[in-house]
Amino acid sequence: MSKRIEIDDDIYRYLVSHTENIGESASAILRRLLGLEGTATSAEVEPPVAEQAHGRTIFDTMTSADLAGQRSVVARFLYILSMLHKCHPQTFPKVLQISGRDRQYFSRSSAELEASGTSTNPKQIPDAEFYVVTNNNTTRKKSMLTQVALELGYDQAQAERIRDFL
Repeated sequence: MSKRIEIDDDIYRYLVSHTENIGESASAILRRLLGLEGTATSAEVEPPVAEQAHGRTIFDTMTSADLAGQRSVVARFLYILSMLHKCHPQTFPKVLQISGRDRQYFSRSSAELEASGTSTNPKQIPDAEFYVVTNNNTTRKKSMLTQVALELGYDQAQAERIRDFL
């Protein structure tokens, strides 16, 4: 059973600053900080995420603080894609299959994306050899993140969580 409490803004910032994983609940953070980690009930345990062969997922790699440091939607979009690439380097080339009705979304070169449509504004995904079009609205970027997550083996619920990082 959960209870709601009010906390001051400075306490909230402190709690958030100690987040280790995206999606980590306030209760989980407090349990860790208070040394009560072994006492969670089954209802409070996070559901398992689909893991790849190397055992890493975006949920245990990316932190809220890292994501909060990205000041624009495009920066967050590129950062999330970069973290997905970091977690799934072997399967990430599957994103090359993702395209819109009239243009390609991912490529290994900016020129290829520029040739696939007008105003594509291709950007390189940080620490990856892939490029992505960034001249889409936020809704389209969220849809692209969902498609990427599904291609990389995440289930629908996990893909929606990744989409909501944006």
